[in-house]
Amino acid sequence: MQFKDPRRVLIVVENLPVPLDRRVWLEATSLTEAGYQVSVICPMGRGWTKAREEIDGVQIYRYPEPVEAHSGAVAYAREYLHALWHMFRLARVVRREHGFDVIHGCNPPDLIFLLGLRYRMSGVRYLFDHHDVCPELFEAKFNKRGLLYRIMLIWERMTFAVADVSMATNESFRQIAIRRGKMQPEDVFVIRSAPKVETFLPGPGNRDYRRGASTVMGYVGVIGQQEGMDLLVQAAEHLIRKLDKRDVHFVIVGFGPTLEEVRADVAGRGLERYFTFTGALFGDDMLAALNAVDIGVSPDPKNAMNDISTMNKVMEYMTLEKPVVQFDLTEGRASAGDASLYARANDPVDFATKIAWLIDNPAEAQQMGKMGRQRVLDTLSWQHSVPQLLAAYARVFDKRR
Repeated sequence: MQFKDPRRVLIVVENLPVPLDRRVWLEATSLTEAGYQVSVICPMGRGWTKAREEIDGVQIYRYPEPVEAHSGAVAYAREYLHALWHMFRLARVVRREHGFDVIHGCNPPDLIFLLGLRYRMSGVRYLFDHHDVCPELFEAKFNKRGLLYRIMLIWERMTFAVADVSMATNESFRQIAIRRGKMQPEDVFVIRSAPKVETFLPGPGNRDYRRGASTVMGYVGVIGQQEGMDLLVQAAEHLIRKLDKRDVHFVIVGFGPTLEEVRADVAGRGLERYFTFTGALFGDDMLAALNAVDIGVSPDPKNAMNDISTMNKVMEYMTLEKPVVQFDLTEGRASAGDASLYARANDPVDFATKIAWLIDNPAEAQQMGKMGRQRVLDTLSWQHSVPQLLAAYARVFDKRR
């Protein structure tokens, strides 16, 4: 598509480098294919250490990776101030070298609106890409509210106030933008995160990951405070020792701040031979691991954040035809439907029971996997999100005119 005037976009993301951040990369490349000129500001990290490069027509500007905060107001302030300083610095560079008409800010944190505010007087519009509900994320991490929680609500409200258009990852987030953010419904678009089915293909995988087990469970994602890995380890112990399912193995793909704690928990329970921790895997390496497993597990506990969040891992399992076991979460059901079994909220014993049922009913498990992939192909894949992404951009450029 060719536009009369250049449509120049600056995407800003703080928590992952690009192209590692899959959602941001799909957005950037989809916009480029549609005729937009796209630049990205993001941190370095996870092997992406070049300060400046162009990939697939996307101009990428990276700043030194901040120390990720996991607790304490001072640590978070240090991380966010470091990121914001570099975002403002690099925005001046992008403005000079390529220009931009729209700033596309991806949270967390809910502070990137400050950059949008800075350039508003120059006619630049702000589009908010709502990845996480930060107040609920804070509550899930620290199991409390208080002053910092209220500050998060203020930042969120200011973000929506500055945004001309908002993009939500699911309907629950859209309702937050309308209800709590006071945005007009016609300015909020649902752009679901989902794999690109052309490259995310089922296959045999690397059988070495199975360690000779008859049934293998797989986990992919962040290993942090709110992902429920403690519940998964408890479920594994119950599955093996109480339900006598000993011919099993768990493949854990990912990185995060509590990885060593989870390893220690596994060792403390004498379950080391049942677990493989691969560390971070990407691209074909990740597919080789996930395709080797039989059941995808998503142990994210039910809380204010997880209940309304779409878990990328669930979408990935479904795309690879894996039946899923997860806790009973609102958006988890919206994503997986009948392709998943749902354990009682935060109950590792019931989680183990659901895994055992899939082990004992392989034909039904296989059918659930096929239903999951078909569900992605029919309604949930990235190709279904692209029209909404382009509609959101058409709206924000209309407002600019």
